[in-house]
Amino acid sequence: MEAARHILLIDNEEGLCRMMEAVLRDNGYQVTAYTRSFEAVDAFSAGAFDLVISDIKMPGLDGLEVLQRIRAKDATVPVIMITAYATVETSIQALRKGAYDMLTKPFEPEELLYRVKNALQATALATENRELKRQLADSFQGDDIIGANGGLKEVLERVRRVAARDTSVLITGESGTGKELIAQAIHHNSPRRDKRFMAINCGALPESVLESELFGYKKGAFTGATADRKGLLEAADGGTLFLDEVGNLPLTVQKTLLRFLQEHEFLRLGDTRPIRVDVRVISATNADLQQQMEDGSYRDDLYYRLNVVNIHLPPLRQRRQDIPLLAAHFIRRTNQRFGTAVQGFTPEALQRLCAWNWPGNIRQLENVVEGCMALESGDFISSTILDQFLPASAAPSGALPNNPVDTAAQQEDYAQALADFESAYLVQLLKKTGGHVEEAARLAGMNMATIYRKLKKYAIRKDDFTPPAG
Repeated sequence: MEAARHILLIDNEEGLCRMMEAVLRDNGYQVTAYTRSFEAVDAFSAGAFDLVISDIKMPGLDGLEVLQRIRAKDATVPVIMITAYATVETSIQALRKGAYDMLTKPFEPEELLYRVKNALQATALATENRELKRQLADSFQGDDIIGANGGLKEVLERVRRVAARDTSVLITGESGTGKELIAQAIHHNSPRRDKRFMAINCGALPESVLESELFGYKKGAFTGATADRKGLLEAADGGTLFLDEVGNLPLTVQKTLLRFLQEHEFLRLGDTRPIRVDVRVISATNADLQQQMEDGSYRDDLYYRLNVVNIHLPPLRQRRQDIPLLAAHFIRRTNQRFGTAVQGFTPEALQRLCAWNWPGNIRQLENVVEGCMALESGDFISSTILDQFLPASAAPSGALPNNPVDTAAQQEDYAQALADFESAYLVQLLKKTGGHVEEAARLAGMNMATIYRKLKKYAIRKDDFTPPAG
């Protein structure tokens, strides 16, 4: 089971603060609540909280000052601002200072929970493949990407081909499959690689703010618009604009975006002079846009403009051969964070890891690996530890297949990854027991004949686990 997310809650209205605290606690979150903003800022430290929720209008230190001081301590923690005065000016000011979302009073508990869930998921997704994104920023070599020789091979071949063709791409797939990573890959292998890659989450902003962020505005367009401001389309001129969660675009913004895709020009808010830019649009969604078109919430013409080329990312349960590779990657990264030296999973635990259905995809796998490493004190993560995060009683139906991968090539990748884990496990186990096979067999729950057979299978020599003399 995943550890409860820790939320810092700040609101000087004690009744509202206690109500929000109760709602969040009842839904499994850990909450530290303050009615005095100075005390909350003093208590905040980087890494201590997964999310901050703060009112804007407070005595003493107001919400925008709270946001600024929190950002100085932690540049990544998501912050949701609450206001009873939801003006465009206030919203833009808060977003510029680093707020993730705005919540307008009065609101229902369901809306609070929805915003909290979105903020936590978006932040997790943003950090999910950070190491891989750094690799992509330099160059896109298929062999360097986890899954390039496994479940993502066909996807990455498609990325290579479409990167050089300056056309719109729609990336589809479940949440947590790495859609922004693929968008980055397309950009960094395109002729636009030297220009900017700009991204926006279309589901995270109110309609008025989303429109001004995309298209910009003229001085005087609304109260608080004291100067001209470029939108993301202008900022990305010559480069790529990535529209995440494009299924959440309001219909009015869909219409404006469609005009840009057709004419390559748009109007800033409050302006009458069209602006022409050269921008490639890549979008992504986990929604069923076909269904949205049928029910009238999504424009057919915009869909066809965005979906010139479709790249679909398979869920992790359909690329099980990549699970050992991803697990090894997350172990290496978490070792660096925790200062630990975990080598991997025991063979039994790894088999269980590869057989799980992973409804949360890569994000869930990363969280499970991190949770296991927080509890494991040995060199290898055991089934006992893993079962606390993937309990047998909660295993999805059919989650333990005999053949967890499909094609011969995938089975070969899968078998090699398992062999690498098992070989490393045996070497570490024999080092720990000083080369005593009987003790190693006891600790591993195997018989001695199995240990000897595997030593021969993996060509493990005595020198591999015996320290040099002297």
